[in-house]
Amino acid sequence: MSASVPTTDSIPTARQPDIEYHPNYDKYLQRTARRLAENPDLPNTPLPPGFPARVDGPIVWEGKDWTSEKQWVYVLSEEELKEIDGGLAHFKGLNLELGHVGKDTFPLPTLAPKLHELCKELYSGRGFFVLRTVPIDNYSRKDLAIIYAGISSHVGLGRGKQDGTGAVLAHIKDLTVSHAHEKGGIGNSAYTTDKQVFHTDVGDLIALISLEVAEKGGTSRISSGARVYNELAATRPDLVHTLSEPWALDSFGGDPGYTTRPVLYYEDGHVIIQYSRRHFTGYGLQKRSANIPPITEAQAEALDAVHFLAEKYSLGLNFQKGDIQYINSLGLLHARDAFTDSKEHTRHLIRLWLRNDELAWKTPKLLQPIWERLYSISPEQQRFALEPEIRRKANGATK
Repeated sequence: MSASVPTTDSIPTARQPDIEYHPNYDKYLQRTARRLAENPDLPNTPLPPGFPARVDGPIVWEGKDWTSEKQWVYVLSEEELKEIDGGLAHFKGLNLELGHVGKDTFPLPTLAPKLHELCKELYSGRGFFVLRTVPIDNYSRKDLAIIYAGISSHVGLGRGKQDGTGAVLAHIKDLTVSHAHEKGGIGNSAYTTDKQVFHTDVGDLIALISLEVAEKGGTSRISSGARVYNELAATRPDLVHTLSEPWALDSFGGDPGYTTRPVLYYEDGHVIIQYSRRHFTGYGLQKRSANIPPITEAQAEALDAVHFLAEKYSLGLNFQKGDIQYINSLGLLHARDAFTDSKEHTRHLIRLWLRNDELAWKTPKLLQPIWERLYSISPEQQRFALEPEIRRKANGATK
């Protein structure tokens, strides 16, 4: 009797693991136990070639290492605030488009050298600092955009576009009511009051200015990617393998429908984690596309391992109205607690993506095309959105 040939319908197809945007600790423990039972030698896996057993340096830290916010907060003096007003007046006197805000057009004679030293903390130190406090209510929204971009140009002159329309400012606030009509729904927790789990943004540096804080919750949290790596390298080197191999990232309406790249890199002595969980799990109404290869059980465990280790070693920042928070997005992961708004206190941040070419880390080869697109926008092409909007791709799809 000839052997039967399986039909297409009978061939098992790979399925997405039982994993969602919000990590479930019990499921994580169960998945880990199941995978270790199936293969007890996973913890004995050699690290991938070129990856170190551990990394050291000031960017390797735990939340408990920081005892006072005086260690990372720089308080602007009255003289420096007057200097900022002088920079604003100088730029407005030039009658230039906002894309031309820069170190030369927004001079800060005494504050600029201090900002340059603080920027060294981003690339060569702990990876973060906070400026306190810009008097938000003293300025129009346009003047505030000039001030924010002007100060930030002394931290990183390169300003990245955040969507396909050339927007360099992104408003991070709850848009579920004001933008409920958006086709496809809101697929990013940044535009909700929901918890935002640990992730990184694209680009080198993230700047966030707080126009207002929430009535309750919304704490910003950061964590050392290198500290997460050290624990994985010591206890689960197999997951280092998994993270350093290509993953399929959902483009959510982009063309092509998905791209592939690793989550973890080791470049020029630096551990770099570059990912957003929603690209592998979907978020809200923006489900992971059905025609994209599902992630594996190993990848699902790795996603949860990164999140829960980042959470374990995280630091919560006391982010106040008028503060500007700067983060090295190559070296640190960040997250946000869920929050509740009120009429008096509606959480509203504005984000910039920056780069300091003089101090920058070497960009991993597989990320270079993304970075080139991000930072190639000319001053004339830069769009400063002064009111909240959903980020869009060049084809109009939401991001």
